[in-house]
Amino acid sequence: MNKQLVVVALLALAACNNDGSSGQQPPAAVTEPQAPNPATAQPTQNNPDIKTVWTVALGSPDHSTLVAAVKAADLVDVLSSPGGVYTVFAPTNAAFDKLPKGTVEGLLAPDKQPDLRKLLQHHVGIPVIATKDMKDGDTIQMADGSKVTIHVKAGKVTVDGANILASVPAMNGIVHVVDAVLLPVAK
Repeated sequence: MNKQLVVVALLALAACNNDGSSGQQPPAAVTEPQAPNPATAQPTQNNPDIKTVWTVALGSPDHSTLVAAVKAADLVDVLSSPGGVYTVFAPTNAAFDKLPKGTVEGLLAPDKQPDLRKLLQHHVGIPVIATKDMKDGDTIQMADGSKVTIHVKAGKVTVDGANILASVPAMNGIVHVVDAVLLPVAK
């Protein structure tokens, strides 16, 4: 996709979200997509709606902190790769705001890149898992080597206590929007 088209799409998205609200509302509805087939799902001019997990995050005004963190951690190429199959738990800006003051800024410092990468890898699991396939007590292996635990109660799905607010399919995985930053358990 060319840069002009991306800029126009982002401006249109921003205009749609510029309703004077605080931006703290959860995204619309949870979708229950089937796992995409990266071998056949390719973005084209005829089908620009097929996106990678990176472009899903990049196109969301509620994920600008996550986007900045992914860039600072030098992980854009990984999340843009059409060959990956990722389950990404994407904290909103409001989720990052819940962290102690100075945490995000500290992690974005160049000398903290290894810590930032580890934190972000704790938000990525393999393979693709839709919420409809998550069962209470399931664990998911994360890219940092740790596991997260899923809980399902009264139809609400949480991952390590963070609520899954929405799910967006991508050509290389699925993005689950969450309302908290997932913190790895210290070993």
